[in-house]
Amino acid sequence: MQAAAGEDGEELPREARVLGSELVESYTVYIIQVSVGSHQWTVKHRYSDFHDLHEKLVSEKKIDKNLLPPKKIIGKNSKSLVEKRQKELEVYLQTLLSTFPVTAPKVLSHFLHFHLYEINGITAALAEELFHKGEQLLMAGEVFTIRPLQLYAVTQQLLQGKPTCANGDAKTDLGHILDFTCRLKYLKVTGAGGSFGTSNIQEHLLPFDLSIFKSLHQIEIHHCGGKLIKGLISSKHTLATMSVRFSATSMKEILVPEASEFDQWEPEGASSSCPVTAVIPTWRTLTTLDMSHNNISQIDDSVKLIPKIEFLDLSHNGVSLVENLQHLYNLVHLDLSYNKLTSLEGVHTKLGNIKTLNLAGNQLERLSGLNKLYSLVNLDLSNNTIEQIDEVKNIGSLPCLEKVILSSNPLSIIPDYRTKVLAQFGDRASEVCLDNIVTTEKELDTVEVLKAIQKAKEVKYKLSNSDKKISEDSRLTAASSKSNCSSLTVRPSSPSLPRPVSSSQGNHK
Repeated sequence: MQAAAGEDGEELPREARVLGSELVESYTVYIIQVSVGSHQWTVKHRYSDFHDLHEKLVSEKKIDKNLLPPKKIIGKNSKSLVEKRQKELEVYLQTLLSTFPVTAPKVLSHFLHFHLYEINGITAALAEELFHKGEQLLMAGEVFTIRPLQLYAVTQQLLQGKPTCANGDAKTDLGHILDFTCRLKYLKVTGAGGSFGTSNIQEHLLPFDLSIFKSLHQIEIHHCGGKLIKGLISSKHTLATMSVRFSATSMKEILVPEASEFDQWEPEGASSSCPVTAVIPTWRTLTTLDMSHNNISQIDDSVKLIPKIEFLDLSHNGVSLVENLQHLYNLVHLDLSYNKLTSLEGVHTKLGNIKTLNLAGNQLERLSGLNKLYSLVNLDLSNNTIEQIDEVKNIGSLPCLEKVILSSNPLSIIPDYRTKVLAQFGDRASEVCLDNIVTTEKELDTVEVLKAIQKAKEVKYKLSNSDKKISEDSRLTAASSKSNCSSLTVRPSSPSLPRPVSSSQGNHK
């Protein structure tokens, strides 16, 4: 979408057309299309709504009382009258817009839904709302929800450099918005997945600036255009929790949007052997980051800028490799569920202190990379492609593991699946909760039997190996002795030495 107002301050053309009508119960409703620049939306009103609007404008703004086409009692729903009135009402609306070219009166703004879709109307309505409720919201410490379109409108208003109170009503002064945003701690920006309301406005295509927020501790951003968000980094020194969902194509565009301006960059405080063109401040207070449900394909090096992160959610993305997380020394909870992971080799070098790890919904067959995550307490491996019970041995010796989920894997349909899995944990079987089901005494008894059988197999295997070794040693010893005897009685002939003659032969001579 193009901007609904010129960034150079010029007013965009406004138009209201009555496109048609429809009969609702016993009265006619007129369908109005309102356009401001490239933004369009529809509004529906019956004639009595027009009449009420006109009465208020005549009273408040002294417009010509004969401007509105008169009421009709007889045949008011006839096709000819409706078509004639449709044209007259369109002329009426266009005349009003010409009469108020800059800022529409509040009653007209609400009639044409300017307070929902048009920049001046949106900011005026928001300012008035905060005039009445702003202080109360700040005192309560509640999360304030705002639409991308509202932020876009405020951003455009500030770019235009106009007076903060264009219509003369102090309640609609832009200053009420700026005072509120400067002190707000908890913000939620939520857009629409498609067109907003009855308009053609795509909120995820609207740019907006968050630098007006100076004290944010928590922010949620949903269904916005990640690359179009400006000013988020101005909250680096205050934000503790950030959620960006259905909005981003990479971590970098949110965490370090300025990276595109530099060839080489490093976070502040880092030592680098390579020349850098920029030193980027870190998100020094950010401990929780949710970037789930995006189109992120890799864990890029922007994570170096979030060294204090403890909780990281990257679920429902397209990540195929666990990388760069070695920079997050404080990370204890990681969600990588519903990505494209196929291997966990070397994961322990990236996740040394992890306690909760969610890997559900990937394409994992083997668990060999998890065998050194000694701090791990909770592990979700559901909805993968693990087939072999033996794979569980890779997590069976983890000393802190308490909760494991393996449901919806091929191995979960193996007969006696639960007891066979629990048996892999040896003496800790009673401490492990499998698939969110508490282990029963009966299962533990079965586990003991399986452990005994396994131990017997191991003993038998060792004895068998020992017998084989003894037999092999005996065979080798016998072969060696035989070889030694042969070497004493039979010596090979040598062409250079005469064969020895026995003493009896010599005496005989």
